[in-house]
Amino acid sequence: MQTPPIHDACSIILWKKTARGSAVLMGQRGAGASFMPHKFVFPGGRLDDTDHDAPFQSLDAQCQRRLGPLAGALIRCGLRELTEETGLELDRAQDLRFVFRAITPPRRSRRFDARFLMGPASALRQTAQPLPPDGELSHLTWVPLAEARRLDLPFVTELVLAEVAALLTGTPQDGVPFFETRGPRARFERIL
Repeated sequence: MQTPPIHDACSIILWKKTARGSAVLMGQRGAGASFMPHKFVFPGGRLDDTDHDAPFQSLDAQCQRRLGPLAGALIRCGLRELTEETGLELDRAQDLRFVFRAITPPRRSRRFDARFLMGPASALRQTAQPLPPDGELSHLTWVPLAEARRLDLPFVTELVLAEVAALLTGTPQDGVPFFETRGPRARFERIL
């Protein structure tokens, strides 16, 4: 079997405080999805050609540097996917923070070089309303971090949730974790 190409992608992790602790917005991929059916994931997806042309929304300088030359396109990708999959829009993209990067391991039907950006729900446009399920993401809900690991999650999403939980408790982040799987073995690096 030939290894599929690796496509750039971006996901947005929205979080908020609830009576049951910090919660993140997640949805379940449809049963007919060709990639990770039934899994609970963050809104996000593959970089499109149009993401290179849309107006630029900047992050802080350190996040942009860590994202690299595709920073603007990746931010636009994440924001576009958030709106397409949830109906929600961010008023303040500058509140986003680059928190994790992972490449889908070999032997998968599709592979992505995914960047995960995290931001508070308070940055959402207040007039935006969640969309009904469209087959791509359903069961869109605010999942308390303490309960998220009980869901049917991809391995990388478990890693990202652990990082998010640490950040929300005030743990400093010494570089962005990078789950690197381009070589013969998976390894962790840090993007400083």
